Amino acid sequence: MGAGKFPSLLFIDTIKKGSATMTALDSVQDGSPAMNTGTGPTPKSVRPFRLFGWAILAIMAAYLLNNYLTYWQDLPGIAPIYGGAANGALPIVWSWFQLAVYVGFLAVAIVYVMRSQTPLRVDSARISSINTFIIRTAFFAVLIVGLVDSAISFLRIEELLPAVVGQGLADELGKSRFRGAYVHMPLIALSFVIAAFTRTLGFTWLALLVVVAELLIVIGRFILSYEQAFMADLVRFWYAALFLFASAYTLLEEGHVRVDVFYAGLKPKTRGYVNAVGSVFLGMALCATILAIGMGGKQNVINAPILSYETTQAGFGLYVKYLMAGFLGVFAVTMMIQFVSYFMDAVADVRGEPGGRDHDSHAAH
Repeated sequence: MGAGKFPSLLFIDTIKKGSATMTALDSVQDGSPAMNTGTGPTPKSVRPFRLFGWAILAIMAAYLLNNYLTYWQDLPGIAPIYGGAANGALPIVWSWFQLAVYVGFLAVAIVYVMRSQTPLRVDSARISSINTFIIRTAFFAVLIVGLVDSAISFLRIEELLPAVVGQGLADELGKSRFRGAYVHMPLIALSFVIAAFTRTLGFTWLALLVVVAELLIVIGRFILSYEQAFMADLVRFWYAALFLFASAYTLLEEGHVRVDVFYAGLKPKTRGYVNAVGSVFLGMALCATILAIGMGGKQNVINAPILSYETTQAGFGLYVKYLMAGFLGVFAVTMMIQFVSYFMDAVADVRGEPGGRDHDSHAAH
């Protein structure tokens, strides 16, 4: 019975290979896909599968947008259309507008599929490249926010912040809502810009930074007799991001644990059936469940901490607990996108299209 590598082992292997290692997702982003793709026009028979995949992504994007409109901008949501309770006091016409968001996003997906002749493997690689950008943005966000928030917390503890920014701003930076809205959010926006001009996913560097942060805690505690709450918060912040954000990449590399008692001996076509069905009924279903439970209401486990800019009880720790709740949403979104990509690649395997991945090499892990 074989099993794939755990994510942590995958990171260690990547670190050992050094800078010459190029991730599969980065290759897609650079224009040389990790998966060789079939060429030529796409038969109409694959359109239902392409339409299914893009429709899933369109619905998820509309759901996330409506979640923002409902709980951050106080729109009523679509529930009043079906007799449910409205979120705010705005008229029901806004509910119809939010329903139209779903229709509009679906229409875009349908038009794209019907007007394009993109092969399944090319679509799969394209979706992976979209996921690459999201994950890369998330990496830079946790890196920059973690460093900046640690610096602010350190200056507050040592009572140096008023001398640097003034007493008024120092007082405001002690409030989670101010720091989240006026420090964290601009830094996250900056991360989108940085991600657009870089190619690395940064997992190896993030793993190294976790080790460095742990080392600083040990040196501070046992040599300098200095330890603060924000130091442990930073390790948790980066460590959570390391595993949750890397899950989609690990799925692409088939690094997740697979109990392949039967899978290793299956033919490529049969493996395609297994991967396609598993992607839909296990992978996509799990991600949809996380998003529905975590973001289905104002008090749900993802929305509530973000809306309130929730922090830990340690007054001088990092003010990033609400972002860690958002990590679960990032995990669900990136995994959903990658499962759609995986589904299309699996259908291409079933159809016997050229350019498939060598699953045997991964099964041997």
